[in-house]
Amino acid sequence: MATTVDKARELLRLHTAPELLVLVNVWDVITAKVVADTAGTKALATASHSVAASYGYPDGEQIPRDLMIEAVGRIAAAVDVPVTADLEAGYGDAGETINRAIGVGIVGANLEDQLKPLADAVRAVQAAVAAGERAGVPFVLNARTDAFLRAGDKDPEAVLADAIERGRAYLDAGASTFFAPGRLDQPTVSRLVEALGPQKVNLIAVPGSLSLDAMEQLGVARVSFGPWSQNVALTALAGLAEDVYAGGALPDGTRKLN
Repeated sequence: MATTVDKARELLRLHTAPELLVLVNVWDVITAKVVADTAGTKALATASHSVAASYGYPDGEQIPRDLMIEAVGRIAAAVDVPVTADLEAGYGDAGETINRAIGVGIVGANLEDQLKPLADAVRAVQAAVAAGERAGVPFVLNARTDAFLRAGDKDPEAVLADAIERGRAYLDAGASTFFAPGRLDQPTVSRLVEALGPQKVNLIAVPGSLSLDAMEQLGVARVSFGPWSQNVALTALAGLAEDVYAGGALPDGTRKLN
């Protein structure tokens, strides 16, 4: 069985390979097992929003850290592929949060900046990187900026410049990759990759975002789906309820996956 170090090395290799790493986000053991057992799955990512929702908490570090670590640890223990966890902003202590995540088998993490002052955000990245080094694990830290998500009516050029400045700073501080969620167009993604390098930028797929082929051609390292994979599952569940309440039946082709 692969060790934590082995899984971390494999996750890093998947990020640095020229092929786009596609991660379908999961939020509990059964979703992790279903996706892990699906042909083509190379690694898994958790979605903090989805994990929190499954326990009845809103997003934004409202779920207790202990419960989040327990949840992602159960996922990591249930599958053989590497697991990277969305650990939001590190719960006020990025180093300790990453340390605890490594302890339960997590080999990568998203760490968001919440648009904090750059110096503070860089210190959090440094603390997270140091935790991996102390543990002897080549931890894949995916440093996230909220620059695009919180752009509002700011000048797009200023938003892009801020994202690039933050991306460079986080990569210089030891982050493996840089995550810029939002519905970004092709010119914006191209400029991010040009500024930060190929296989350094990670994106989220949302309705209306670039195709996966386009992302790969632009040199994007990885794409994930955040809470949208849970939305797909919940849409199917709501559809089932609507259909059977109207006198319907289980959809044809339904598989028994657990």
